[in-house]
Amino acid sequence: MVMFLFLVVALAVVVAAVTLAVVGGGESAPLPEVAPERLHDPLPADRPVDRADVEGLRFPLAPRGYRMADVDDALGRLAAELAERDARIADLESALAGARAAAAHARPAQPDRGEGPEEKR
Repeated sequence: MVMFLFLVVALAVVVAAVTLAVVGGGESAPLPEVAPERLHDPLPADRPVDRADVEGLRFPLAPRGYRMADVDDALGRLAAELAERDARIADLESALAGARAAAAHARPAQPDRGEGPEEKR
């Protein structure tokens, strides 16, 4: 009986404490509003992004994972830089192929002297 009475009193104290905490917050809200974390763009603006920049990229957490705008901005930046690099690589490969073709046409044809292994005897 004493144990039952103790549990009832403990339950009443817990309910009262929770009620006072929720209702008795005063004029202000129980928890102050916090400004959402924003991604401070760690990707360098003055040079191309390299592997270390991507590995060091960390997004702040939001209530349901990551902030979509931050992730979209970072992915858009990476996609633009990759497209720029792909275009640059294609230009360089085209220039290299043109230089190789020009070098092949510029070489004079080696005259065949007719000295094969059979004629040396």
